[in-house]
Amino acid sequence: MDSISAGVKPHVVCVPIPLQGHINPMLQLAKLLHYKGFHVTFVNTEYNHKRLLRSRGPNSLDGLPGFHFETIPDGLPPSDADVSQDIPSLAESLPKACLVPLCNLITKLNDTSYSNVPPVTCIVGDGCMSFTLDAADKFGIPCVIFWTPSACSFMSLMHFRHFVERGLVPLKDASYLTNGYLETVIDWIPGMKNIRLKDIPSFVRITDENDIMFNFFINETERVPRASAVIMNTFYPFEEEVLDALSSMLPCTYSIGPLVSFVDQIKDNNLESIGSNLWKEEPGCVEWLNSKEPNSVVYVNYGSITIMTPQQLIEFAWGLANSEKPFLWIIRPDLVGGDSAIIPSEFVTETKDRGMLASWCPQEQILKHPSIGGFLTHSGWNSTLESVCCGVPMISWPFFADQQTNCRYCCVEWGIAMEIDNNVQRDEVEKLVRELIDGEKGKEIKKNVMGWKKKAEDSTKPGGSSYQNLDKLIAEVLLARNV
Repeated sequence: MDSISAGVKPHVVCVPIPLQGHINPMLQLAKLLHYKGFHVTFVNTEYNHKRLLRSRGPNSLDGLPGFHFETIPDGLPPSDADVSQDIPSLAESLPKACLVPLCNLITKLNDTSYSNVPPVTCIVGDGCMSFTLDAADKFGIPCVIFWTPSACSFMSLMHFRHFVERGLVPLKDASYLTNGYLETVIDWIPGMKNIRLKDIPSFVRITDENDIMFNFFINETERVPRASAVIMNTFYPFEEEVLDALSSMLPCTYSIGPLVSFVDQIKDNNLESIGSNLWKEEPGCVEWLNSKEPNSVVYVNYGSITIMTPQQLIEFAWGLANSEKPFLWIIRPDLVGGDSAIIPSEFVTETKDRGMLASWCPQEQILKHPSIGGFLTHSGWNSTLESVCCGVPMISWPFFADQQTNCRYCCVEWGIAMEIDNNVQRDEVEKLVRELIDGEKGKEIKKNVMGWKKKAEDSTKPGGSSYQNLDKLIAEVLLARNV
């Protein structure tokens, strides 16, 4: 990968929304830009900065020459909890609380008497942190907005206002969630076909038109045209029709993913040592996998936010037990709503020779392991891309947000997953796990995902669409003021 010519380094400030699934891709992009010659300042909230120090060690955020971590407050009451914060509370607080501290930080970074870093030349802000546009305006620098979900999810969010205008939402009452109304066909979103209301990001399922999250996304997406460019962690062949439609609505749109595939090409131990897991990774997972047959283990992880009921947890547990397949199951401390996750002791006894339970793990390393045969996932976008890049077929149990949209595309458009019903039953879990590991449908899905893996790799190699887009983004936008 080419790097920037000598001279004063360009300086990018990266501002993710403080959630694990957004921090990971922003950090991947920050590493790429650093590798390409940028000075990087990565801005976490004070709450998440503390969590990272707890999970990764007291020196984990010391950074490197040219790669520094800074913090801004999130505006919420202080807390030392070790969980993802309440998302509606963040949605209300961040736009009000963060702009002034971010501007103060940039002023400080630009003050040569204080810092020996080059002046800030551009900002990359999360799509849900659009106040970064106001900061960029104040300093007269470009601001790129990074939407970390899939392009199909982003396109859906861009049309939230249309759901109100067409009278589809708000729903009359909660019964509409179960009476078949969610099967309503949505055939008017550009580039998206065979979509139902249930496949749209779940924030649309409102009974009150003043719903915080629904209106938050309307506000954030309507500010997008102000950005110098929009970038997405996807690759052109994967979401071709939606990306074409988006580029006619937002001319400066760049697909530069999968970022995880890009970062794998960087051979820099210092950069590799910078991680973003907010939970402490449990040792021993890889060693345990080393003792298992190739393509035999089901990896189970519902991401950083999914909350399930105690009953759902038990159904998943007995479905895995009854499948008789080996499994590695990640159970976050806060996985079960209002409770710590209680696994039946009989389940632990019955599966002790073929099951491993852990609280968190280095997911990409796990998915790359030859013994992994399938992934039972919530279909978050990072997990979906990592699974594709590692050639791992999926069983999808979407929980909320963009996961319903990703699930639909994984199962119907890309043929790389099978969906599990939201109302989890152990018999269905058992059947799908067996099918994924041993069945004909499992073989077909494996073949499809290996095909997409090749296309993802090709996109991030020299000459590939994402590789070219990243170079264009740097030359046409991020360095626009540095020429």
